[in-house]
Amino acid sequence: MKKLSVKKGAECMACLQCVAACSEAFFKEFHQDLSCIQIIEKNGAAKPMTCIQCGKCAKVCESGAITQNPKTGVYMINKKLCTSCGKCVEACPMKVMVAPKADSPAAKCIACGICVKACPMEILEIVEK
Repeated sequence: MKKLSVKKGAECMACLQCVAACSEAFFKEFHQDLSCIQIIEKNGAAKPMTCIQCGKCAKVCESGAITQNPKTGVYMINKKLCTSCGKCVEACPMKVMVAPKADSPAAKCIACGICVKACPMEILEIVEK
C-alpha cells in the first residue's frame, strides 16, 4: 500500500509549505482548510497529520464514491458519485479529509507526493507498506 508518511525522528518546523502545496495543487489557492495534510501542535512540537489510508471514509460513504485502488491501496474519491454529505470528513480519525463545499466533492490525500517535494526539511515521504 502506498501512503504519505513522516520520517521517524524527523522534526517539523511548521513552515506550512506542504499545506500550501497541497491546497494550491488541488484547489488553486492557499488555505489551510483546503489541504489534505495538516500541521498540529502536540506536546509543544509541530506534528504533520497525514492520511493513513485506513478506509474509514469509504466505510461510511453511502454513495460508494470512495474506493480503494487495488494496485496502490490508496483510497480515492469518485467526484461524480460524491454527494457532498460530509460523512467521510466526520469519520476520518486523522482529521485530514477536506470538507466539501456546497455541490462540490470532499477531498483526501491520494499520496501524490506534492507535499513531499515542497517540504524544505525533507521529513515527508511516500512509502509502500
